[in-house]
This record gives sequence, structure tokens and C-alpha cells, in this order.
Amino acid sequence: MAGATPKLIKELREMTGAGMLDCKNALNETDGDLEKAVQALREAGLGKAAKKAGNVAAEGVVAVKVNDDNTVATLLELNAQTDFVAKNQNFLDLTQEIVSHAQANNIADAEALAASTINGTSFSDFLNGKIATIGENLVARKLTTVTGTVVNGYVHTNGRVGVLLAATCDEAVKEKAATLLKSLAMHASAMKPTVISYTDLDPAFVDSENRAIVAEITADNDELKRLGKPLKNIPDFVSRSQLTEDAIATAKAAFEAELKEQGKPEKIWANIIPGKIERYITDNTQLDGRFALLSQAYVMDDKKTVEQAIADVDASIKITAYVRFELGEGIEKVEEDFAAEVAKQMGK
Repeated sequence: MAGATPKLIKELREMTGAGMLDCKNALNETDGDLEKAVQALREAGLGKAAKKAGNVAAEGVVAVKVNDDNTVATLLELNAQTDFVAKNQNFLDLTQEIVSHAQANNIADAEALAASTINGTSFSDFLNGKIATIGENLVARKLTTVTGTVVNGYVHTNGRVGVLLAATCDEAVKEKAATLLKSLAMHASAMKPTVISYTDLDPAFVDSENRAIVAEITADNDELKRLGKPLKNIPDFVSRSQLTEDAIATAKAAFEAELKEQGKPEKIWANIIPGKIERYITDNTQLDGRFALLSQAYVMDDKKTVEQAIADVDASIKITAYVRFELGEGIEKVEEDFAAEVAKQMGK
């Protein structure tokens, strides 16, 4: 059954920037599965990485609470129906009350929070009482708590993004580590890594992205060639997880053969090849820089990776946990017929 509808075609175009006919064909080939259609377009070099157009930010806030000795941190997403309520002081006070309750009672997630007792009453009765007072439906949608030798967190000034990080470290550098984790949490709020290390990336995802990124760069090069501009290097790989010793040795041999063909004296190869290998690794680990925290260029000093910035503070600091909440992430957009919505509100 053909999967392309005008609504899906429009949404896919907004997500990928691909042409209407390409979007229609991709949707028909994938029976209307948006995620598969996005990937099909990318692997064909016809679309960029998808924007999250299918998600809508619900109203509310993200709140963080870190205990006094930086060993426990809790992250909460509390949703409301309108931005007006989300900015109300009563609502903001409520988020702090809930996140403090969760941390004080070692509550690990939203399910455990819903089953908890607060101020001598069930959490559902407590929240219903607040709903009656505030006048809007409220949902404690996400909650998590992390522990570690040292932890810290950050909430962006708009209250819509929050990050927690935990690490192990030598006791002597715990204070420095806590300060660093706060900076790294700020970095992660902006750069949106999904995993701590490239070793955490799923191999199937890496393989799929390898094909898509090569197709994207190939398509970009076609345009650069038309404009007479320098072309981008097309990588063999996209993650350090793919760069075996054999792969790097093969690249080194190719560089040596290239220098020999150019007539460069062998005695200067040792000055040239390390830079070429470094560039090769950079070109062939693009996925890590997009999704792996430790491989990303550090926003506070983009000449370093996050991993290098950590090592510069102290070699004993090792990130053990990372959580990022973005308000409304994953909530599906619901579209209603406007006339039907008005009729419903008027009781017709």
C-alpha cells in the first residue's frame, strides 16, 4: 500500500530538505514510515540528517537538584499545558518540591515517583490537588537520578534543557572535577551528544550512518565541483570503532605510495605522514563528533576534544553517566481539524 500522503510528504520535506518527488517515492517505498524514508533519502544522497520536525516541545520546565557533596543529582521534567502556567511561580515551586522529594527518597524514575507517597498522601492525589489549584493538567513525565564519586548538573536559562553527569576521580581533585562536570553539562546542553563514547554507538547505527554520510558528502562535492570550489574528502569510515590497526596501516601505506609517486624524498616522510594520518582519522570519525560526548570539540575551547579537556584537568576523571532531558522531546505532534476543535470547545 502506498504510504505517501500530502501531510507526510510535507513533513518529510521539512525534515530533510529533499524534493517533493523524492519524498513521495521514499514514502511509497517505505509504506509511509517517516524514519525509514529519512534514512532512504540520506543513503541516496538526497537529504540531510533529519530535523526533529515530528517532535513538539510541550510546555513546562526541566529541573535539576544536586546534593551538597556532589554525589547525587536528580533531573525532572514536569509538563503543563501552557507556557503561561510554566512560568508561574507556583508551578516553578512545585517542580522544586517534586525534584527534592525524589532525591530525598532515592526515587529513580517517573514510574517510581508516581508510586511514591509525598506529604503523607499518594503522589497522584498530591498532583491532582496541584492540578485543581493551578487549573491545568500537569504531568511528571521524566525523572532520573545519578550517583557517583562526583556528579553535577545544569539547566539552561530557559528551563527547557537539563543535563546530569557523573564521574569517578581521585578524592584530591573532586572539587575540580565537580566544576568541570558543570562546564561539560553546559556543553552537552548545546551540542546534544547521545552517548558518552564512540564505543557506546550501536554498530548497526554506525554502518547505516556510514552509507548516509558518504552519500551526503558525495552530493555536496557535486555542487562544489559545479561551483569550482575545493572538494571534501570522502571518508572510508565514520567512527573510531571502525578504524582498526589494519585500516590505519592501509591508509599509511597509501600515503607513502602517494609521496613516492610525487617524488618526495623518503627521509622527510616522517614529517609529513603523521599529519596526514591525523587528518585521515578526523575525516573518518565524523559520526563520533556528532554523537559521542568525549569526541566532540569542546565548546569552551574548540581546539580540544572533550576527552582532552578532561585529561587536562586530571587523568583520574572518568565519565560514568550522562543524561540529557529536552522539554517535550519524544512527544508526538497531535494535529486536530480546526473546525472540529472549535466545535468541541463550544460543546457541539
